Amino acid sequence: MFAYYFQLGLRSLRRNPILTALMVIAIGVGVAASMTAYSVFRVVSGNPIPEKASQLYAVQIDNYGPQHNKKGEPPDELDYTDALALQQTHKAIRETSLYPVLLSVIPANADLRPIRSSSYAMYADAFKMFDIPFLYGRGWSASDDQNRTPVVVIGRALNERLFHGVNSVGQQIDLNGQEYRITGVIDSWDPQPRFFDPISVGPFGNPIQLFIPMSRAVDQQLITAGNTDCPDENNGNGWDAFLHSDCVWLLHWVELPSTADARTYRQYLQDYAAEQQRVGRFEWPPNIWLRNVTQWLDHEHVVPPETSLSLYVSLGFLLICLVNTVGLLLAKFLRRAPEIGVRRALGASRRTIYAQFLLEGAAIGLAGGVLGLLLTGVGVWSIGLVFDARVARLATVDLKLMASTLGVAILAAVLAALYPTWRAAKVQPAWQLKTN
Repeated sequence: MFAYYFQLGLRSLRRNPILTALMVIAIGVGVAASMTAYSVFRVVSGNPIPEKASQLYAVQIDNYGPQHNKKGEPPDELDYTDALALQQTHKAIRETSLYPVLLSVIPANADLRPIRSSSYAMYADAFKMFDIPFLYGRGWSASDDQNRTPVVVIGRALNERLFHGVNSVGQQIDLNGQEYRITGVIDSWDPQPRFFDPISVGPFGNPIQLFIPMSRAVDQQLITAGNTDCPDENNGNGWDAFLHSDCVWLLHWVELPSTADARTYRQYLQDYAAEQQRVGRFEWPPNIWLRNVTQWLDHEHVVPPETSLSLYVSLGFLLICLVNTVGLLLAKFLRRAPEIGVRRALGASRRTIYAQFLLEGAAIGLAGGVLGLLLTGVGVWSIGLVFDARVARLATVDLKLMASTLGVAILAAVLAALYPTWRAAKVQPAWQLKTN
């Protein structure tokens, strides 16, 4: 019976091509607008590391004092004194400080220009903490951190450019005039949003291609390429003065597998800040925060407000399209009251009428979904005209989005057909036979 009702629905659609086209266009345009907005929203609001989102925590310690804080919140980053102290005590199963650095690959051929790539300085624990996959080799060791060894891990794209994709582990590359030995090549890794550092270069930056030990970066006096905030204007001159100042420029992450571990580490931070107050470094009570990945992203407001607004507006537009579709279906179905009356008189039940007309609505939704797919493709391609290019590049049309577009279109059409179908099923057969 399903095939029979579907065939009846298609015949009915062909009898009123203009009305059918209006409904298909309304659903297609409404669904395309909402799915285009959703394609952006899903990538900026997704969980970038779902397997460990509840185990990785960003550390905040108030080294500014209440007079410099915003609504009682400590700075999002740490100064070098606190970051180094946490790294040396190493109370977590894994932990790392990190910051973006300015590194250029100097080609052996002097005629070629230096290659500037997104680069970070961090500790060896970061590779396992952040589940960074390797194509060749591995990360450096803890002893490399301690010895400030000139080692580097490079990204897959940079490996393709420099070594044509072959295993380059053990090769030497020139970074800012210094030779570094490659210990590993990471596979494609580009978590979006960039949860571990949404502050310095934004949550939607380009994939990172160079990683070096933070101890080496500090030893080479590589200044941060990201954010630096200082509570006082006078912080002395020179690199050593900067390291010992209260300027915050480092993010610190810890891996704590259980709730009990997080509770213990939070108490350690509380005790550490209390000790800094006791020795006179802090003149205020301890003010520390420990946020997991989800809480951290919410705290940093990484979802651009325009993406949420565009999603709400597009959903409102889809609702308007559905209201119009309801009106068109109501007019279409009620015009077929004589047909319904005859079918009811011949023994068709109301359930049969419901099945036939809802399938007809589903057929309209399917046609609208196909149109919506085409318009969604155009919408995703032109997202860069509305959103920031770094956000627009993340939106893609994949199988999941295509299936969602078709599903939403069919569901929307069936919902729009509910009230017209209910009205059509209430037609009285005797009255229709008498008057027609």
